[in-house]
Amino acid sequence: MAAAPNNPPGIQLPPTDSNIPPDAPANGDIILSDILGTQRPITIFAGFTRDISSVLTRLSTPSLNTTVLAPLNTAITSLPRKPWEDPREYAVLGTEAYEGQEGEDRAQRNLRRFTEKHVVTASPWGEGEKVETMGGGKVWWEKRGEKVVVMPGSVEVERVGGRVANGEVWVLKGVLNYAS
Repeated sequence: MAAAPNNPPGIQLPPTDSNIPPDAPANGDIILSDILGTQRPITIFAGFTRDISSVLTRLSTPSLNTTVLAPLNTAITSLPRKPWEDPREYAVLGTEAYEGQEGEDRAQRNLRRFTEKHVVTASPWGEGEKVETMGGGKVWWEKRGEKVVVMPGSVEVERVGGRVANGEVWVLKGVLNYAS
């Protein structure tokens, strides 16, 4: 795929939604928080972003360019455990690990960790460029034939689901490693 005219030379973007031409400019009036919940295949993750104030603040700030790596609903529902569950907490605290206020606080911390690991603090984001997520991890992407994968973990990008003034939404076929 050739670099889009609005991107610096040599930067190739993942495949875009068929409704978004690869060279389409970002909409200058719309921001990430406006579009994230409008895409049915990623509504579960979009809901998480609304529940985590640090993420919602970033996505709502026009001056903070961001790439959201939004897992498909099917990727989240097929996880062996919920994003707010941690097997280590079950091992120590048993089946009541998420009961009561302390349990709710643990679940909220885990959900924040999961969500922040999927929010990249840069956009545009060039191939091979290692960038930090809100959760503190380093990620990059690579083109492999016709596929684009986010590393580490080789999580395939299905498409770019939207380009707006403060960034992009990339729809992922899986989830990034969110263990602490």
